[in-house]
Amino acid sequence: MNNFDNLDNRNKRIEIVYETGEDVLSEAETLEAAAAEKVAALYRRDMPFTGWVDWANRFPEDALEDILKTADEIAARCKYFVVIGIGGSYLGAKAALSFIDRADSVRADGRPEVVFAGFNLSGTYHANLIDKIKDEDICLLIISKSGGTLEPSVAFLTLKKLLTEKYGHAEALSRIYAVTDAESGKLRTEAQANGYKAFVLPSDIGGRFSVLTPVGLLPLAAAGVDVRAILAGARSAGADDILASAKRLACVRTALEKQKSVETFCFFDPSVEDFTAWLLQLFGESEGKGGRGVLPVGVGVSRDLHSLGQFFQDGKQIFYETLLFVTEPTRDVKIGGEDAGDYAGRAYSEFNRAVLEGMAKAHRAVSVPIIRVYIPDNSAYSFGQLVYFFELTCAATGLLMGVNPFDQPGVEAYKKGMLDYLAGQ
Repeated sequence: MNNFDNLDNRNKRIEIVYETGEDVLSEAETLEAAAAEKVAALYRRDMPFTGWVDWANRFPEDALEDILKTADEIAARCKYFVVIGIGGSYLGAKAALSFIDRADSVRADGRPEVVFAGFNLSGTYHANLIDKIKDEDICLLIISKSGGTLEPSVAFLTLKKLLTEKYGHAEALSRIYAVTDAESGKLRTEAQANGYKAFVLPSDIGGRFSVLTPVGLLPLAAAGVDVRAILAGARSAGADDILASAKRLACVRTALEKQKSVETFCFFDPSVEDFTAWLLQLFGESEGKGGRGVLPVGVGVSRDLHSLGQFFQDGKQIFYETLLFVTEPTRDVKIGGEDAGDYAGRAYSEFNRAVLEGMAKAHRAVSVPIIRVYIPDNSAYSFGQLVYFFELTCAATGLLMGVNPFDQPGVEAYKKGMLDYLAGQ
């Protein structure tokens, strides 16, 4: 019996609850036919860079077996597995490692710690990382479709030098793995020249939609996460009821975009913080074009209510809220002690629920539109379902707004400016 057929998993469903004005819901209803048409076009893969659509159902078994075999090889060789990449090349794996309960791993013991490099240009960060890993066994994974992005390129040069000094040239090369384009690009050429074990990032899947490819699955498998369960969860998001929920959310978000300029993604558990960071890239890079889209912002609750709560309650109402709440937390703590009083016997999860309800009630009183996203639990299955659900929602929303959700011309502008500056120094 596979993970998808397991009844416990099949009963897990993301639930969406809307607390918005009737005008928003009415506007959303007028968009439903268009949303159905857009999602149907996505499934036909009429547009470039839609290879991620239904990818979990099409993932080749031999490719998955290769990932799992390589992950076991990596785990046997190192204490630290350094993933080098930026944006979609690292955010998805990092989100999964934070989100997924370690008890949901298939081989948690004796697996390497996955650490990340090349997503910033801080010398302090990378010096501290080198100090942490230099005396232990190390393997590297460089993720880049082209191999030319500055941040990971600099980190790769630095960490290749560390490997060579530690192991010698030949052994260092055997400890380098890559995920890149199948045929072209600087990194593919280097991998072929040096014999790196290289996996393919399909050419029709963009970085921010790549977490269910070797980009995310290889690091996660190396860490011992049940990647088959992730793929099963992603497949479940194509079920009729969840697909309908994604279409409806796209309609509501499109209606809200006409009224608001900011979407606050509020997470109530630290395990969802890195997933929220993945959402920020997914929505910001996909929808923010041609003067359209809303600015996605991550908010930690209840932490940030003590710094931003005043603005949310009484400031300029330029935002709506998407509340990300884990229904069944992995672990919990009950309050005890002689002075516990009315709190005696109550669990942290009860207080967290109280924050959710109190915040929603207060913000609705001042007409803040709210979308509640109830996440079943912190399983690998739920993570896969979340990823595909939000990918579909994002793509459908972008198309309803009239923008191409699969390019990122603004990112290229900053890259050019950075390289022009360096060339002039």
